[in-house]
Amino acid sequence: MAHDEQAAGRAERTSGGHSALSRWMQHRMNARMNRKIRGGRGTFMGMDVLILHTVGRRSGQSRETPVAWFSDGADAWLVVASGGKTRHPDWHLNLMGRPDQASVELPGREAVAVTPQVLHGAEREQAWKSITAAQPRYAKYQSKTDREYPVVRLTRR
Repeated sequence: MAHDEQAAGRAERTSGGHSALSRWMQHRMNARMNRKIRGGRGTFMGMDVLILHTVGRRSGQSRETPVAWFSDGADAWLVVASGGKTRHPDWHLNLMGRPDQASVELPGREAVAVTPQVLHGAEREQAWKSITAAQPRYAKYQSKTDREYPVVRLTRR
């Protein structure tokens, strides 16, 4: 394979099996959504959205990801690690890999430190029913994969 072909092949592939172009597009869309949230407009497709601040579990770099959230009391938010058929999204892996470095930013507000807790058993089931009642699309997404989507409670520290 010629040098140019090898370079092109590397440019097309990135971690997670996504092309460089699709990852670039995702980063651009995330940056745009983050600007909207910081401007006080935190909804997307009828869902409330916050900015989840994590630190890369391997890279150590700061990450900011817009994520849909559901209320779980005054100082707690529920998020679902959906997306991807076979593995959890990177933001979830980073969140759980460095849980002490997580924070959330709600529309037009400063970031607050949070502690993540993956819900299990009856607690997860109750949260899942609440989430799918508010947004039935999550049940549809879940039906397309064999992995159970983690439901994570983010509680203000």
